[in-house]
Amino acid sequence: MALVAFEESIGRSLKSAWHSAVTGFAHFLGARKVLRGPISKQSRHGLDWLNFFLADIQTGFGAFVAFYLADLGWDKGQVGLALSAGTVAGLISHLPGGAIVDWVPWKRGIAATGIAMIAASALILAFAPTFVLVFTAEILHGVTGGIVTPAIAAVSLGLVGRGAMSARTGRNNAFDAAGNALTAGAMGAAGQYIAKSAIFLGAAALCIPALIALSLIRSDEIDYARARNAGIGRSAANFQRIFELTKHLRLYVFAGCIFLFQLADATMLPVISEDLAQAKNQSASLLMAGLIVTPQIIAAVLSPWVGYYSEKFGRKPLLLIGFGIEVLRGLLFAADTSYPALLIGQCLGGISAAAVTVLTVLMVADMTTGTGRFNLVQGFIGTVIAIAAAISTGASGFLFEQVGHQYGFLILAAVAASAPLLLWLALTETKPGKYLD
Repeated sequence: MALVAFEESIGRSLKSAWHSAVTGFAHFLGARKVLRGPISKQSRHGLDWLNFFLADIQTGFGAFVAFYLADLGWDKGQVGLALSAGTVAGLISHLPGGAIVDWVPWKRGIAATGIAMIAASALILAFAPTFVLVFTAEILHGVTGGIVTPAIAAVSLGLVGRGAMSARTGRNNAFDAAGNALTAGAMGAAGQYIAKSAIFLGAAALCIPALIALSLIRSDEIDYARARNAGIGRSAANFQRIFELTKHLRLYVFAGCIFLFQLADATMLPVISEDLAQAKNQSASLLMAGLIVTPQIIAAVLSPWVGYYSEKFGRKPLLLIGFGIEVLRGLLFAADTSYPALLIGQCLGGISAAAVTVLTVLMVADMTTGTGRFNLVQGFIGTVIAIAAAISTGASGFLFEQVGHQYGFLILAAVAASAPLLLWLALTETKPGKYLD
């Protein structure tokens, strides 16, 4: 009798779990309909494919630069300095870039300018990888981070509004991650079988369909006031004063959390990519592509769910999970340097990236509602990220040379652990009970 009761209990538990999974998926599919709202199918698909084709400017581009330069014989210190040049340029450009995106009504024009700069940077790296021109290309590429990223977020918010922004942001990141996985795989194959410079020729080529996708987004559907988070019907000249904006303590706490996370995260993939390149493995390009593609596939799958569950459970619990997984990633890299372990670590990175990337946009939107300063604050967070990345990539080469691989990653894991601690202790939930639009 006890055995029968136990089997019945297990059966009921499995049925309950299955019912919950099916119900949750049905709710998720229903939430996706919110994306459609008042905008046209053409604009929705244009924004989808814009994110897809711009994937080459995300982590894959930066990681391949480190791999490419190491293959050319640059040492870790020189590679770190070159990457830092780009991140410092991003540091300088994010605040004015965000302010310009708030101020200028022509969001698509700003995005197009940034895409053209990306193409120029990639072509320089492909055809003239001299010391001076590599630094020029990295600076040019770094500046685009302060333009393209807030422009896409502004277009998204202007199209769908606050009520659908969580779903739209998850979808943006899913298409971005899917594109990054595909382009990273193609670039890795090109670097393996054609030439290392083919990686950047491919990046430049992908800017063409990105511009085509951008042209599909109808400018008359982008609400200017809503695109800067001023709400529907607000005057285009209505901006909260900078002095008033600086009084938002939660912004500083959130920025501190993102700084600590990025300080640990920015250098992990470049360091292991340099190790792969210096090992002179005949399949190094393909192995490197695998390390980039794997987390992007995971992020593509998980990002829409992050947006969905951020509405159900709030932003803070999911961000704590994302931060915590980064700690595990650092510890794994410290303990094991085999390729399977690196792949597992990159899987963890994909989970963490999906949570942090989506929730950063949503929490900035939460904290700037009604201010008209959404993109300026995005620029501020972008500046914080650039500072952390510059410090991380610039110092990591020297750090790892001094303390070695194991202790270097243990230090990064310790830094990563401070981000969820600060978030847990000092930041309250940001999701509002009701959206203005």
